[in-house]
Parts: sequence; C-alpha cells; structure tokens
Amino acid sequence: MKLTCNKDLLLQYINIVNKAVSNRTTLPILECILLTADEKGFVLTANDLEIGIKTAPISAEITEKGEVALEARILNDIVRRLNGDTVTLETDENYAVHITCGSSQFKIMGQSGEDFPDLPEVKQEQFYTMEQNTLRDMIRQTIFSIAQNDSKPVLTGELFQWQAESVNVVSVDGYRISFRKNPLQHSSGQTEVIVPGKTLSELHKILSQEAESTLSVYLTDKHILFDLGVAVMVSRLIEGDFIRYEQSFSEDYKTKVVMYREELIQALERASLVSRDNRKTPVRMMIRSGGMDITARSDMGTAHETVPGEVEGEELSIAFNPRYLIEALRSIEEEQVKIHFIAPLSPCTILPVEGDAFKYLILPLRM
Repeated sequence: MKLTCNKDLLLQYINIVNKAVSNRTTLPILECILLTADEKGFVLTANDLEIGIKTAPISAEITEKGEVALEARILNDIVRRLNGDTVTLETDENYAVHITCGSSQFKIMGQSGEDFPDLPEVKQEQFYTMEQNTLRDMIRQTIFSIAQNDSKPVLTGELFQWQAESVNVVSVDGYRISFRKNPLQHSSGQTEVIVPGKTLSELHKILSQEAESTLSVYLTDKHILFDLGVAVMVSRLIEGDFIRYEQSFSEDYKTKVVMYREELIQALERASLVSRDNRKTPVRMMIRSGGMDITARSDMGTAHETVPGEVEGEELSIAFNPRYLIEALRSIEEEQVKIHFIAPLSPCTILPVEGDAFKYLILPLRM
C-alpha cells in the first residue's frame, strides 16, 4: 500500500475511529486501526467487537492498493506531531509502515489486515432519518441516568422508541427516569431497541453540531447502524425487555410549582455545599405559597435558600439527592420548568411549562 493525503484530514478521521478502539483486550489486533486503500478509496476502520466505526473514503492519492493494521495510539501520536501538511504512508512485505511528512520519517511495525474483524452486516431496510444535533442533544439530556452496573443489563443502555413521526429516548437507573421526545425527518415504521450507553457516549462525541447535518439510522434484530456521512458506526443492541416506564409517570399531582430553572439550580448547588454525601445528606424542600424553602444540614453546618415560584395546591415537605435534581435541570434548555409533587415519599416529575418534549421523574429520600 502506498498513498498520500492531507495530514490534518487524516488526523480528523483517526480521531473519529479512535472511539471504537479497544483499550482493554486480550486481542492485540483490536488495539489497532485498519488502513485500507482499494478501488473504493482510502478508509479507516476500528472495531472493539461491541462498537465498530468505518470512515467514508478519505481524499488521497493512492499509488498502490493494500491494507495494514496499525496500533491506534502510536499512529495517532505520530500523525498529531508531524510537522508537514502532506503525509505519505507506504507498507512493505513485512507490514512495516513508512510514514513521511515534512522533515519527519517513521517506520512502524503493523499487522496483517486479514486478522482484523469485519464489521457486522446491517441490512439497510428499516431506517430513520433525523438531525445530528437533535440526536446529540437527546443523548446529552438522558445519558446521565443510565444504570452504572450490569445487575440489570437493559438499564445500562437507553430505550429508543422509533415511531411514525417522532423518536423517544428513555434512560432509567432505579432512582430516576429521563424521557425525551423529538420529531423525525423520515420513519419506516414503529419499533423499539435498547442501545448500550457506551455506544451513545462515543456517538455523542462525533455527532455534528451543524444545523443542516443529518444522519440515517438502520436497524436489525441485533445491531444498529448510524450513518453520519463522514463515517458509519455499528453497535450491538442490548437484548431483553426494558421496564414499562410509562406506568411510573402520572398526570395527577397535589402540588404544582413553576420556577425559573437557573434560579433553582443555583439554589440547589449552594445548599448542597455543606453535604459531602448527597445520598446521606439530602436537601429538603418546603413548598409553600410563593415558592420553595431549601435547606441542607450535615456535620459541616447548615444552608438555607428561598426560591420564588408559582405554587398551586397543598404545602409539602420533601427531600431529594440534590445531584439528581441538578443533572435533570441542567439538561433542560427552557427558561422555566413545571414540577409536580404528590406526597413526601412519592416521586416528583419535572415537565415543560408547555408541550411534551421531556419528562424527568426523580424518587425522593426519606427524611
């Protein structure tokens, strides 16, 4: 293989496929990036057997076809530090890769590309289209409440409910539920799948923030493929039945509060300063006419905040882990939020003042 391409462009694509390079594996080939130059062009591929990423063809002048697997870390470090604009990659019969750029020359030992695992085949039949920045926001707004252990594997991922005109994304960790809803540009029918949290975390890093950028999503029984244009990401799905989260949300309430979101976040952050352990030292809310009194007490001291708001219904005293409230509120972009309360030991629900774009349910702590 021999080719020449732009150094910055190569580094950009290396950073994309790096998201699927394995850091902990007994198979050294999974720590590599596969470089392929053929009649289709020059592409990079990485695969940790859970996530696989393959780039679109990179603009390059190919003078000799071939493929080689190179350790991702050393390839990234070398290309990032090269002092020229154009890089030449050339392999010999022993899979040694000669890298030349400006005044720099490297010779790095690679491996045969034949040993590199292929990405799973995903038939492009059932597919959905949406804006990349919309999906990026939906991941950011829900991923903080996936379960961190695998005692219930389905909760270590997020539920995607693809519908005729919209998609719902749901995460549950046993203490809270995060729900987001957004429109689709194209839908091929209703279905639902559970996507691993690791996949979504890495996908979030490479999704475009440009308003016009779209992506297509393709599904099979066991895999999901995200086509971003510059690259495709393939991931296994989590098998099993997601919890029936809809039953946890109720439209009933005995107390409703409408407040400015940023004011509530800042009050919760200040009140939680006296607590080293939010689980053992909750913040307590006394909801009364005109607003909410927030207090926190620990061995370090006490804190008290008063937040104004529109209150409808009964007075109520309730306690929460402040981090759960803050994470939910920080994921919301609206200026004001509506919060429904039922009882001191019943979960609260954070909602938009108008519409149904999001719902966050949070369990209280016993005072």
